[in-house]
Amino acid sequence: MLEDDSADAELTKFALRKGGLHFSLARVDSRDDYVRELEQKPPELILSDYSLPGFNGHDALDIALQKCPETPFIFVTGTMGEEVAIQTLKSGATDYVLKTRLSRLMPAVHRALREAEERAQHRRAEEQLRESHERLRALSVYLQTVREEERTRIAREVHDELGQALTSCKLDLSWIASKLPPDLKPLLDKTRSLTAHIDSTIQTVRRISSELRPGVLDHLGLVAAIEWQANEFQNRTGIKCDLHARVREPLPDQDLSTTFFRIFQETLTNVIRHAGATHVSVDLKESDGRVSLEVRDNGRGIAQEDIFNTKSMGLLGMRERTALMGGAFSIGNLPGGKGTRVKVSIPLSRRSRTPDLNHEDTPRRRSHRSATRLETNSRR
Repeated sequence: MLEDDSADAELTKFALRKGGLHFSLARVDSRDDYVRELEQKPPELILSDYSLPGFNGHDALDIALQKCPETPFIFVTGTMGEEVAIQTLKSGATDYVLKTRLSRLMPAVHRALREAEERAQHRRAEEQLRESHERLRALSVYLQTVREEERTRIAREVHDELGQALTSCKLDLSWIASKLPPDLKPLLDKTRSLTAHIDSTIQTVRRISSELRPGVLDHLGLVAAIEWQANEFQNRTGIKCDLHARVREPLPDQDLSTTFFRIFQETLTNVIRHAGATHVSVDLKESDGRVSLEVRDNGRGIAQEDIFNTKSMGLLGMRERTALMGGAFSIGNLPGGKGTRVKVSIPLSRRSRTPDLNHEDTPRRRSHRSATRLETNSRR
């Protein structure tokens, strides 16, 4: 309680006791004592006179907002004009009560404490939600890393172990064919057919290995991997794919290359499944400390409900990959509605970002709620 008149202080305490409030109270009447009390024992509620020796209620309110911004602040004053009351509420005061109307004090106190508790609960819920979100992001990063490591391991084993075994079979079959007499034409034809089949299987093994984790991405970099994937896409589908790349390599982070490559793969998959396009244009560039990938097709476009469809795991995966790298992802139709554009931009010097859920209940927000009480107070 910031009050210089002991009689008024006793009247205020009497009104609180009469209202059934159990409390411990420290009364101060100077700026220094007021500041010291706020710093040493932050209160749950501040009751302040407006006219004080050496400083006024506005100063007391400003100090409270700096030292303990979440503590309710109620003016208990002898006189306060409507204009002054409006100003104090706009500045962050919770409420005001005239000393001649102390019957209003308990309802104002109960309301202030209830709202303070609700704000505290809201902040705790937001904190828990933010922590949960951060844990999920960390888990997502871990799963992405483990998945890529597992892809790399499987691709290496498939390429090396299975590829070597097939090559050995081919060599043995060639040796057998060389020992067969020329007059056994059916057997020679069969060995040639088996050799061709093994060659085809070896190519399949290489393709599967490359799809799991293309070696070109690890050894030659992002541009070469994007170019390889574009050629594979064009050869497999017949859809023309033009690539323009202006990126300095190597990129500072292998995860950055992996992210762009996987997003590019998913984008081409969506083109095959949904776009009905005949041409795809790819632009990979670096500028202003960011790497950007833009993929445009001339297909049928994408519906708005599909853009925000939470069941679309492909789009969700691209958004999440981008967010984990601290980047920006967007998808939409080209002008005229013909074709789709996917754009990803990630800073070279990146850090993982999470949505800002810490919408603190600031004094300005409290003052917006409190200002609505002025009309009620005036009527009373």
